Amino acid sequence: MILLISLAVLHVIGAAVLILTVLTSDKVRRGLVLALRSLWLHKLRSALSVLGIIIGTLAVITLMAFGEGSMHDALEDIKRMGATNIIIRSEKPPEDSSTQQRRVAIFGLTWMDYERFNTIGTVIRRVPMRIFPQQIRYLQRQHTGRLVATTPEYAIVNQLEMASGRFLVDDDDKKMLNVAVLGSNTADRLFPFEDPLEQTVRVGNYFYRIVGVVKERMPTGGTGGSQAAEDFNNDVYIPLQTCKVRYGERVFIRQSGSQTGEQVELSQVTLTVSEMDKVRPAGGVVKELLERYHTKPDWKVTVPLDRLEEAERAKDRYTQLLMMIASISLLVGGIGIMNIMLATVTERTREIGIRRALGAKRQDITLQFLIEAAVQTSVGGLIGVTSGLAVVFTIPFIVKFVSGSNLPAVVNLQSIFYSVDVSLIVGVLFGLYPARRAALLDPIEALRHE
Repeated sequence: MILLISLAVLHVIGAAVLILTVLTSDKVRRGLVLALRSLWLHKLRSALSVLGIIIGTLAVITLMAFGEGSMHDALEDIKRMGATNIIIRSEKPPEDSSTQQRRVAIFGLTWMDYERFNTIGTVIRRVPMRIFPQQIRYLQRQHTGRLVATTPEYAIVNQLEMASGRFLVDDDDKKMLNVAVLGSNTADRLFPFEDPLEQTVRVGNYFYRIVGVVKERMPTGGTGGSQAAEDFNNDVYIPLQTCKVRYGERVFIRQSGSQTGEQVELSQVTLTVSEMDKVRPAGGVVKELLERYHTKPDWKVTVPLDRLEEAERAKDRYTQLLMMIASISLLVGGIGIMNIMLATVTERTREIGIRRALGAKRQDITLQFLIEAAVQTSVGGLIGVTSGLAVVFTIPFIVKFVSGSNLPAVVNLQSIFYSVDVSLIVGVLFGLYPARRAALLDPIEALRHE
């Protein structure tokens, strides 16, 4: 942010100095007027010459905006898991996955593991969870979602916000009450036309009173075997002790005509560490404890901090790659400017000879053609920036209206400064050779040119 503010200040200062120079220098002002007049007399040629700059600048703005938006969403997914959190999940080992259908697979985290985690001095919060699919019913409506049995700290760790009512509290867990909190999609499916608060839903064979509804939030994306995707909108939350009494540790899941049994004490435990620099050492201690007391690999440990830093490094590399790709368009636009300027020099040879004969110096001719090239690229850059911003703000709205899905886009201020700067540099560099060629023309030969 400091870098962007500094760039903005430098650009404002540079623009002010440039305007002041134009206003105080009679030669530069006359050259600018002549350049604008020449471009206006050849509108179509000027428009075609700056088309490459417009497309290049538009490409820089849009590629950076949509790329930044996608990376921003990925980073937000990781940040929602918490940079100071350690996530430990139960995972069915491969040998248990291939067993016969009716055998009960015993695996995963235990309450003893949960107590052992308390011996890690840097851990300030432990959130146990029991998670399995269930059908939630209200009258004739039904919805299949995740039953998440947990404690009140779950809402803090996962940054859940309430749309109405409240989340679980300590008394719900201590008294093993049949209360539930619904995810936004679950509430919409079961109660499309009425307020779900204080209504009763059936989960499995038990009835629960609804005390709250969670606001809709973006699901987290799963990566690899250590991080499963989580869609919080389809959840129903109940107290952990209530689940322990009502369902026990053994759960049978019916899928596609088959039935599998699982005995898991805890599906997941999320630990919060006191300081960020202590997360990795604590993660190492967690792995040592689990390896010591588990004879099979029935657990996975995810440290969001590692993924966050890796994603930020990937974002930087991705940004540089996008800038390189978009710069190619600006380079092509610069070649187009040079081509048109060379044709202009040939076309205006007699004019150049007349100006030299009337006393114009070579530096005056060079300055005039450089100004013309810079004006073309500046105008093209500004049109490209405006078009790019229009695309960035319009396309996500159209996609949302047509398909209902979100197309993330974040305007990157650095890309705006970058594209405008490169446009100016391209104008000067690619206009320098045609301008110098015009200045070196012999006045006598130029006057004879037809």
